Amino acid sequence: MSGGIADIAPARLALLNGGSVASATLTEGLAIDFAVLLAAAVPGIGAGRLERMHAHAAAGITRRMALAAQLLLEANADLAPLQTHPSDTVRGWVCFAIAAQTGLTLPQLLAAMRPLADDGHFGVREWAWLALRPRLAAELADAIALLVPWTADPSERVRRFACEALRPRGVWCAHIAQLKAQPQLALPLLQALRVDPAVYVQDSVANWLNDAAKSQPDWVRALCAHWLQDSASAATQRICKRAQRSLA
Repeated sequence: MSGGIADIAPARLALLNGGSVASATLTEGLAIDFAVLLAAAVPGIGAGRLERMHAHAAAGITRRMALAAQLLLEANADLAPLQTHPSDTVRGWVCFAIAAQTGLTLPQLLAAMRPLADDGHFGVREWAWLALRPRLAAELADAIALLVPWTADPSERVRRFACEALRPRGVWCAHIAQLKAQPQLALPLLQALRVDPAVYVQDSVANWLNDAAKSQPDWVRALCAHWLQDSASAATQRICKRAQRSLA
């Protein structure tokens, strides 16, 4: 059975576009007509804004997410009910709408984003860090300090956000040059998560270090050697093995 957009049943696609169900896969999320979903989620959004959304139907997914958020803000849409909307895409728009509010301080942005970082849908959790990443990178020292308490959160999703949001290279996002050159700046986050029991978090830490290894391989080797000497935990062993997977 093929997993392409064309294989999504029309009835299923109608539910996705109408916002009554969440996407089950990335393919389903990519298939959604944002203009149709926007009209369903915010009936008073206005024909002009819907036309702008429709005009960008061929744009990349991240650009369309940011545009939908911009349209919500322009329309003064109430974000509170949208934050718990059945559609994960709509909740993702809220992530970008929160991040776009330049009048908020970084602590305020993180507080507003936290419920979405802990969302039950995998896609919303990705949009949460992707949306806020540019602001975090622009205020890197403050961001790291503010995210350290998140590494002790009871939720593995929140702990993972603290690491994933500042990966030096990341996925679907701009690199953070300062962390590529000086990965040690993020040690307060990485050290706190080096024995995390959750595989979800372990994978994020390992991927963070794998990113760093592409620019600072000796630093990653030395850090992993230190961690393994300091801790014999299965979590640390798994992280270090995966972190060095691209190193010769």
